[in-house]
Amino acid sequence: MLVIIGFIVVIGAVMGGYVSAGGVPTMVWQPPEFLIIAGAALGSFVASSTSFSLKLAIKGLKATILGRSIGKTHYLEILALLHSLFNKMYREGIVSIEKDIENPESSSLFQGYATIAKDKTVGLFVGDTLRVLLSAGNPAELDKLMASDVQVMNSEDMVAPHELSRTAESLPGMGIVAAVLGVTLAMAKINAPPEELGHAVAAALVGTFIGILLCYGFVGPLAAKMENMARERKLYFNVIREAVGAAVRGSAPIIALEYGRRAIPYSFRPTFLEMEEKLRG
Repeated sequence: MLVIIGFIVVIGAVMGGYVSAGGVPTMVWQPPEFLIIAGAALGSFVASSTSFSLKLAIKGLKATILGRSIGKTHYLEILALLHSLFNKMYREGIVSIEKDIENPESSSLFQGYATIAKDKTVGLFVGDTLRVLLSAGNPAELDKLMASDVQVMNSEDMVAPHELSRTAESLPGMGIVAAVLGVTLAMAKINAPPEELGHAVAAALVGTFIGILLCYGFVGPLAAKMENMARERKLYFNVIREAVGAAVRGSAPIIALEYGRRAIPYSFRPTFLEMEEKLRG
């Protein structure tokens, strides 16, 4: 929703200022220029992508436009889930959670929280880590395994914003291409009346305007938001890593949760009382 609001503000500010200065909105609407710039940028984006990066870019764009950022609710729910798992492990042994970690999608523990049920990666991350503990019984290497997993996830999440950033950087250049072609057409009308020639030159210059606006007003901000969401996701999984790491080292459930809570950024960190209230609920 914030993306849509931001884009509306961009369009409103640019076109509002243009019209208030006496500009004619239809003059800016040049479909051939849009076709050249958007088509060339899309073509270069596809040409520079692999099937892997293209798939990630499409997935990332969808999540950026329609998805929601990680907030306090997400952190409270993951703490509540981990509390349930740790308590079960502490009281009944690691074997007691085997069915939950083998198939998180059918586990009442995992599926009892809306934000976690929607994100299969969370179930796999927690489940795979505890499965290693169940199979090998050696907690010493688990932190390194989780750190490696978080880094791989973050590297994958950063592919899409990097690809989109490069495309954004190409848009002003594509705008110049469209503008040069427009000027070429205008020069072919050199013997036309001044009004007609002026209109053709103005239409050509719109290409530069479109390229710069798309770069800094639309595609660039989308790439920046995707990058921010990737960073937030890394912080979220680091919370899980800290809590699970403490639990497998032998910390009591509430101490393990506190390790996780202290890893939450201050902007979203629940107080100890808020966490306790969530656990009781």
